[in-house]
Amino acid sequence: MGGDPGIDLEHLPLSSGKEHMKRTPRLASALVAGVLALGLTAGMTESASAAPSDRAGGWLDRQLTGGLVHNDQYGFDDYGLTADTGFALAAIGGHRKALRQSSRALAKHVDSWTTGVDFASSDVYAGSVAKALVFAQTVGANPRSFGKANLVQRLSARISAKKGIVGRLQDKTSGTDYANTLGQAYAAGGLSTARSGKADEAVAFLLRQQCSPGYFRLYFADATAKNQNCDGATKANRAPDTDATAIAVLSLQSIKHPTPRVQRSIAAAVRWLVRTQERNGSFGGGPSTKAPNANSTGLAASALGQAGQCVPAKRAARWVAKLQQKNGAIAYDRSAIKGGITTETRDQWRRATSQAAPGLQFLSSC
Repeated sequence: MGGDPGIDLEHLPLSSGKEHMKRTPRLASALVAGVLALGLTAGMTESASAAPSDRAGGWLDRQLTGGLVHNDQYGFDDYGLTADTGFALAAIGGHRKALRQSSRALAKHVDSWTTGVDFASSDVYAGSVAKALVFAQTVGANPRSFGKANLVQRLSARISAKKGIVGRLQDKTSGTDYANTLGQAYAAGGLSTARSGKADEAVAFLLRQQCSPGYFRLYFADATAKNQNCDGATKANRAPDTDATAIAVLSLQSIKHPTPRVQRSIAAAVRWLVRTQERNGSFGGGPSTKAPNANSTGLAASALGQAGQCVPAKRAARWVAKLQQKNGAIAYDRSAIKGGITTETRDQWRRATSQAAPGLQFLSSC
């Protein structure tokens, strides 16, 4: 699945490791703050005294070619990872030139990113559309005219109106529907910011993916299942997922006027994150990535910091900081440091850095 150009991995299933598909909207920091970050310093220079998040931002900036992240191993432009990089740069602040270039490049390729047009297919990848909408909002572009696409309309059409699954994000496809909680979170935050008539339904379905202990699961129930709630699923289908939980929290935090139900959901998820943090400050991901890693820990740091949980956010940020290299890149874990950055491993380093870098801001402030 890694070599197909134009396909964003939000809509694909997990394979050998979740680090290869995670997507993180910098929702709370980018959407709540609007595009304030874009008005800060135009460029960041790296030095020994630069803040860890700024050094990470500098490394991410250098991963862009013509505004896009290019995967040299498989020879394709990775639109989804480009958006992740943009989210991180916007949250860190500055890098306006890079963000402008990425916005133009992704707008130009928006159909390749979000649909099956490159394969003569009428498929629409719902998770990719949701991420594209949030990206356009984050960089201050018009989401109703991004390239030639009305992303609000395109995403609204992927929100189910069918009884029993109202609000559920769905791919338009003749094959398997891979929409999941990550995409649902993008959709909930993006449609709420766009004031779409489908926003409340998308938010409500996202909340149904939260189990009573406070965490969010990654995968939905089968669309034909009578019970679409997390608590109603079998144990295997309601496994806790740190990444889905953190992304859901960031998404819900981005809602300008949250309902009491949304506020309770955020509070419950944050409490779960605090309870499950390891003593050393780290977090594992879901069932396939239980070991501590920079992606999950960085996401949790951002969610906790945005929620005002300064102590656990700082502990998570400190753990991530130990994985940062002198050039600013952040390793997925300690074993990744030993392997270094090669053509084969660069994708993992880029994903880890884009997801973990914003959390480093909580080393010094909250």
